[in-house]
Amino acid sequence: MSKHKRLIVVGDRVLVKVEDGEQRSKVGLYLPPTAVDNQAVQGGEIVSTGPGLALPDLAEQGDEPWRLTGSGREARFVPMQAQVGDYALFFRKAAVEITFENEQYLVVPQAALLALVREPRDDIPDY
Repeated sequence: MSKHKRLIVVGDRVLVKVEDGEQRSKVGLYLPPTAVDNQAVQGGEIVSTGPGLALPDLAEQGDEPWRLTGSGREARFVPMQAQVGDYALFFRKAAVEITFENEQYLVVPQAALLALVREPRDDIPDY
């Protein structure tokens, strides 16, 4: 049985497959030439997300309340707004470029996301 490496995104970060710098994105967003030329804003498809921001256990008063102790308590997280398959528009300066198994990706903190484009789904009502 062949074992493949997995890339696991941690915390409140997303893994983005980069879209080439064009004025109009694949999902129809128009990016002004100044944003593309200065690399201030970039877009791409989210291929993985972290679990979110860890919440501390308020019952425990230690120096590192986010750490799991022997209490058997499951970690709790503030859920991510971004989802796999979303198109993300984000600040390029906040992203970290990585290469994993010969593919280029950007790791972007959720705070650097400007907008998400999501395909409609039948199981989620439109608001």
